[in-house]
Order: sequence, then structure tokens, then C-alpha cells
Amino acid sequence: MKFLRFIHRLDADTSGVLLLAKSPGALRALSVLFETHRVDKLYLAVVRGIPAKTHWVCNLRLAPEPSAVGRMKVDERSGKDAETHFDVLQVGQEIALVAARPTTGRTHQIRVHLAAAGHPVLGDPLYGPKNTMQPGGHPDLALRAVRLSFQDPFQQRQIRIEAPTMDFKKRFGFA
Repeated sequence: MKFLRFIHRLDADTSGVLLLAKSPGALRALSVLFETHRVDKLYLAVVRGIPAKTHWVCNLRLAPEPSAVGRMKVDERSGKDAETHFDVLQVGQEIALVAARPTTGRTHQIRVHLAAAGHPVLGDPLYGPKNTMQPGGHPDLALRAVRLSFQDPFQQRQIRIEAPTMDFKKRFGFA
């Protein structure tokens, strides 16, 4: 195979679904779906604390943090639009399992929006507290891309790509 390109990229420490193109035509067509917000993306995150609301939408604008390469910040003046829908699925002892549905695709969007809400993702070295260890000593980022769904631009049928979630949930006591 001579052509293989990312269409949907994940943060380095995020696990789960990836979408790759095997031809330049597929790359162009599928990239347009992401650019025009016609891909439904679902992530699971385990966060510190219990959110006060069971559902909320975050529309904080995001921009690069000039003093820290690779880090983003909330910037209502010059940041780019970013929207994420959140639903609390389960609560544990001082942690919660949250579904995140970003409608835009900014770098670190889910992580920054959750941190801004006061509920950083467990194991997040950029936006969480200095002690990034998770319960059980896991240093991994507790964020998983679990589903992508979209209308196939070639065959005009619904595509749904899913990653397993059981092991991710079990690791944090949400089985």
C-alpha cells in the first residue's frame, strides 16, 4: 500500500478509533466531512470530581498557549470556536464517566473544556493537577475515542466505526 493518511487524528495519549484514507480521493472527500462538521464523534472520559450538571455544552474558544508549546488555552478574544456536548454517564468515588461529543475538532478541545469546567481528565499531564496518576497507579490519559459515524460520500450509506469500551470502563470501576 503506497498511500495511507490520517483523516481523524487523536491526541498522542488518547486511545480508540482512528480514520485513515487509502487514496487521495478518499482523503479529500472524508476530510470535507470533518471540516463541515458532518461526522458524529463520541469520546469517553474519566474526570476528577462529580460535575454539578448531568448535561452541559461548552463553547469556550481555544487558542495555542504562547508560553507552552503544544498546549492550548481558553481565549475568548482571539481563540477559534470550539463546541463540546457533555453527558455524565456514571459517577464513582470522586470521579465521573463522561461522554463527550465535540462538534468542532480543535487540538485538545475535550481536555481543555473539561479542565475549564473544573473536571480535568484523569492522567492529563497538560491540563490536570500535578499528580497525574489515576486510581490503581495508571499514568494513562483517561480519554478514549469510542465512535465515529458519518454518511459515506461514495456509497451513500451510514458508516459507524466503534472501539471497545469495556476494558476502559472496568479500569476505573465503571463496568
